[in-house]
Amino acid sequence: MKARTIAATVAAMAALALALQGCSSSGSSGDGSVSGAGKTLNILTGVDTLYPAEQKQWQQNQAARFKKDTGATLKYDTYASANEELTKIQTSVVSGQGPDVYSIGTTFTPTAYSTGAFVKLSDDDWKKVGGRDRFVQASLGISGPSKGDEIGVPFASRPFVMAYNTKLLKAAGIEKPATTWDEFAEQAKALTKGDTYGIAAGYADGFDVWKFVWAMANQAGNPIVDGKTATIDSPAMRDAYKAYFGWVTSDRVVDPASVGWNNAQALAAFASGKAAYFPMTTATSKNTLDKSAVKGDYAYALMPTVPPGATERPADGRDAASILSGDNLVVANYSSNQDLAFAYIKQVTEQKEQEDFYTTFGQLPTNQAAATALETDDSTLAPLIAAAGKSVATPFSGAWGDVQLAITNITVQSIPALKSGSISDDAIEKQLQTAQKAAESSLKRTK
Repeated sequence: MKARTIAATVAAMAALALALQGCSSSGSSGDGSVSGAGKTLNILTGVDTLYPAEQKQWQQNQAARFKKDTGATLKYDTYASANEELTKIQTSVVSGQGPDVYSIGTTFTPTAYSTGAFVKLSDDDWKKVGGRDRFVQASLGISGPSKGDEIGVPFASRPFVMAYNTKLLKAAGIEKPATTWDEFAEQAKALTKGDTYGIAAGYADGFDVWKFVWAMANQAGNPIVDGKTATIDSPAMRDAYKAYFGWVTSDRVVDPASVGWNNAQALAAFASGKAAYFPMTTATSKNTLDKSAVKGDYAYALMPTVPPGATERPADGRDAASILSGDNLVVANYSSNQDLAFAYIKQVTEQKEQEDFYTTFGQLPTNQAAATALETDDSTLAPLIAAAGKSVATPFSGAWGDVQLAITNITVQSIPALKSGSISDDAIEKQLQTAQKAAESSLKRTK
């Protein structure tokens, strides 16, 4: 089915959701547990490219426990990119069938909310998952447009930071990691020698390429979306793309092969000691790095918070160290297994399950007790906790999913030029104009 923009189908989705809101019973045993014998609960989640074998095992473990506790079968389906995520949400919701529970990135929660096709969490729903107070309150910041109007239950937190090779920085006489993007580029030049590069980056990654320009633009005072207004075709965005693409073209501080890499490949390069910096990573990298050639020779730091071309953040700039990032669990209105869906969410957000999830995948807990224990036990995570405190939420707009894809597509369309080692200002300008038109169209259609 050819994907239409989700904003264009909001009205149809909302009508469908209202028609199906009564389909919510999956049965209860009367003692607080949920009976699901003979039923199947379908879960949609992102594929973990860093730990695919571990993800499969984790899913099998969850299914075994869920079967024992409820009698129901868990079935997982996955998406591999933001575009696939959006398409699967759209087609499932329009057709009124598909997953019961969606694990979606926080930046897609406003898009999901705008459809009206996911359960708005009542006090009783929060009780079913252990209570609202069970969660780190900051992680609830993008569950909905307001406290009483939420659809997302926080499942994982991924504040972004950068990893750096302490040995390589020391050898280059660099005392501390860069705090401005210009300083970052200059340090990367000094750290690039032979087949060792200043920066490891994945320009072909399906999820994270847009986050670089988003951070730089916000730091320059441009939120990209302000209400019903898009500001993609702006000097701040142009400077952001020129800086990001410049690492490949003019600065030459990344491996030329990185134009075709995803983040897992960039992480592998850093882990092998072939790069001094690995920006836009999370605690998910820790398990890999602690088993790699750089074990004991790396640390985390906040990414620069001063935009390209500046030595200090402008007055209207935001101290955006990271997007408010992670995963939310949402329940489809059309699901006939909503009690089972909330039982699943309760299971995977328990303290022990969240602690195990962090140990396996490096994703920070949203369960408050688990997060508190982790802060106490591991001081190396201090920069990530600081990044979480400096995180800025993406706009809570139903058009954001389309906007995110539009700014991602700028990098996608620029890959051939980046492979050749050069991209013109005119080419960037044309891509910005195309993305601006796409964003304006989506914002115009979104209520």
